[in-house]
Amino acid sequence: MPTETTLLIPTEDGRADAFAAFPDDGERHPGVLLHMDAFGVRPVLLDLARELAGHGYYVLVPNVYYRHGPTPVVDLPEHITAEVRPELFARLVPLMRAHTTEHALRDADAYLSFLSSRPEVAAGPVAAVGYCMGAVLAMRTATAHPDRVAALAGFHPGALVTDEPDSPHLRVGDLTARVHLGLAENDLSPEALGVLERALDAAGVQHACEVYPDAVHGFTMSDTDAFDAAALRRHWDRLLPLLEQSLGGRDPR
Repeated sequence: MPTETTLLIPTEDGRADAFAAFPDDGERHPGVLLHMDAFGVRPVLLDLARELAGHGYYVLVPNVYYRHGPTPVVDLPEHITAEVRPELFARLVPLMRAHTTEHALRDADAYLSFLSSRPEVAAGPVAAVGYCMGAVLAMRTATAHPDRVAALAGFHPGALVTDEPDSPHLRVGDLTARVHLGLAENDLSPEALGVLERALDAAGVQHACEVYPDAVHGFTMSDTDAFDAAALRRHWDRLLPLLEQSLGGRDPR
């Protein structure tokens, strides 16, 4: 079993509470910054972090909503059904909108600096991984810090292509990371996906944008009605080789 702990990360706007999991072998391991989905840090995300840690990584899961309080910022049911989503999103959307690009970039600086300061984290580049809105945050982290992020993975991503001047896709020319994006069938319109892939191609980014068959948005999250076990397995089949190729993690099991 990996070691796990809760932490406070100093940021320009306060202190972000976070969860970390890493191999219990006394060695240093590559860092993975795991960005939460819109529902926030909760047991299913901690389980994903533990699984990754078991493959030889130090995995940090910050509470992106820390400016509004510690985890849990919004109380969630044990299982998130379609019936409760409207009421939950009425409380979550203001938190999501308050997390501006400026906040995201300031936090990325803090999270990466924190990872580099940990004695359990190996020197060298890290990975940025995200789910739902966390995929957008992972993209912003990787484009803002091409010298520090060697792998970028996003699953059932949020708005990677928008009409706004800070649309994530406009910065992909700054990427040096290898990229995997695992999409549900309706995550991006065909037009938006085409825009994103053309931008990645034009920038020479080593990438894969894969639509997971029959999956719906949120497919990795076992505490929601969107969960798809086959799509979750495909996610691991894509994520673990990406990290191994980019960071060289060592499975201690």
